[in-house]
Amino acid sequence: MSRKKSIRKSAEDFMSKIDELDSFLSTSISSMSDEHKSWSHDYAIIRLYREFEKIMLAGIIGAINNNTETISEVAGIKFPKHLTDEVCEYLVLSGGYFDFKGRDGLIRNLKRYVPDTHYLVTVVRKPIYKAPLEKLCALRNYAAHESRQSKRAVLSATGQEKIGSAGSWLKVQGRFPDLSSKLKELAQEIHNEAPY
Repeated sequence: MSRKKSIRKSAEDFMSKIDELDSFLSTSISSMSDEHKSWSHDYAIIRLYREFEKIMLAGIIGAINNNTETISEVAGIKFPKHLTDEVCEYLVLSGGYFDFKGRDGLIRNLKRYVPDTHYLVTVVRKPIYKAPLEKLCALRNYAAHESRQSKRAVLSATGQEKIGSAGSWLKVQGRFPDLSSKLKELAQEIHNEAPY
């Protein structure tokens, strides 16, 4: 029998990556120019988003891998009791990649694989995480694309009337550590709720 995927371990890995990013930003950029600090924060938000995608994907794969009844309930199809994590990943990705649009898109994506009452959905749905998740997605998209659409989304998510770059917004007033700490709290809740 194959080993079961640990969602707790994925949450721990994510929290560790947050600590690494926070450390990078607090120590590595002190002697940089203002522009380079902004670039470093652009990099950090893209990296933070990437790590968040990983924990969400690992959570879905782990939920299916550890209990196929979760996907059976949603899909209306009886799956075998034991599926490898590779098969679970294929069910989720179908050869593509994991993507979602904002917090509501993430919730819709989660609900494709786990029931509405699953802890992944209930944790992500908590009102305390709505603003941080919207900011994470909007800031990442703006850092990556700097399109008109991504700028409108980031202005809406941050409540700002104007913004230079994602990095220039994140580097002041403790905004990056504030955002990363909220995501760390979310990961801690997932860790605490996960039975495996």
